[in-house]
Amino acid sequence: MKIYLVGGAVRDSLLGRPVHEKDWVVVGAHPEELTSQGYRAVGKDFPVFLHPETQEEYALARTERKSGSGHTGFICAFSPDITLEEDLIRRDLTVNAMAQDSDGTIIDPYGGHQDLDARLLRHVSPAFREDPLRVFRVARFAARYAYLGFRIADETLQLMQDMSASGELNSLTPERVWKETERALGEDAPDVYIQVLRDCGALAIWFQEIDRLFGVPQRAEYHPEIDTGIHTLMSLRIATQLSPKAHVRFAALVHDLGKGDTPASDWPRHIGHEERGVARVRELSQRLRAPKDFQALGEQASRFHLDIHRAAELRPSTILRKLVKMDVLRRPERFTELLLVCEADARGRLGLEDRRYTASLFWQGALTAVKTVSPATLQAKGLEGTAFIEALETAREQALHEWREHWLQQTAQESSGHVC
Repeated sequence: MKIYLVGGAVRDSLLGRPVHEKDWVVVGAHPEELTSQGYRAVGKDFPVFLHPETQEEYALARTERKSGSGHTGFICAFSPDITLEEDLIRRDLTVNAMAQDSDGTIIDPYGGHQDLDARLLRHVSPAFREDPLRVFRVARFAARYAYLGFRIADETLQLMQDMSASGELNSLTPERVWKETERALGEDAPDVYIQVLRDCGALAIWFQEIDRLFGVPQRAEYHPEIDTGIHTLMSLRIATQLSPKAHVRFAALVHDLGKGDTPASDWPRHIGHEERGVARVRELSQRLRAPKDFQALGEQASRFHLDIHRAAELRPSTILRKLVKMDVLRRPERFTELLLVCEADARGRLGLEDRRYTASLFWQGALTAVKTVSPATLQAKGLEGTAFIEALETAREQALHEWREHWLQQTAQESSGHVC
């Protein structure tokens, strides 16, 4: 029986990246040999065991044979006769198909180390196409390692394009696609994930609402990059700088979906795209089975981003109505996240990436002004029912009026909005 460290731990160690978890392959063993040593069996489809002390995963060497469609249509075979090389060839990328023995020697039968040096993501064998989830997995790796200069090998990208065209991606479950997407949103360059999916045709299959934004023009005076799809990727890039939270980045990705529904005869204007986009965010989120907090922030970003940009142009009564609709008193954390998404939108434009976004300061001050009005004070005056509600609204509008005047005086020489 021989045990090898495999996969991501070997890859990241060679790249000098932190290794957070380790996977092991056991060659030349029967399941009983591991259980007799205290390993606990956890695999359903093939033998995987947890180490009695480290709880790391140890899998018996195995081969896979395609038996049906989709990500799970495989028959796994395992026996003490299966070699390490046979186990490694079933993996997706050469950089993930390396092993390390107990002496630290790297076993690399498929050129993974060479591809690491060349900064290439290349498939191990033609069997790559048997698992459609690998299209999304490779896109995620491209997002993770973009900062190191990695790119997808031409032949691998061609294979991913063929897989998309074949219809095989339709067999994936929303849960698996979302899992890869959520993980990609947490990487350093999630915009690369979206771009790769577009390059191979997968975006049009699972993210139609985003795919259709490419080629849709916007007004050049507000969007020097013009193309809505490019603006979306730029906004996602800025959101990644502003927040590590995946749902904030997702909201930046979907904030302009309504522009995909603008009739071509109306281009480059997109009047009403904010509200149109809400239904598209909901449609996309529900198709992917995205968590509720992702959908909620995405819908708010679509509905309110233009209002947030034009803060100082709004009347106090309008500002108060928007704050109520955004539920800021009960959900101040989500309001803070919404402001980050709006900043990403405002700065996700060609040549404006470093602009100072003052609208966030305005809205934070507006929320503070509303909070200065004490409902308890009004109740102490004996106000109830409709009279109380009207007095509370009037007091809040007055506080907002004073704040707005103060803000305008301070920022008379600079504009806080005029973006769309």
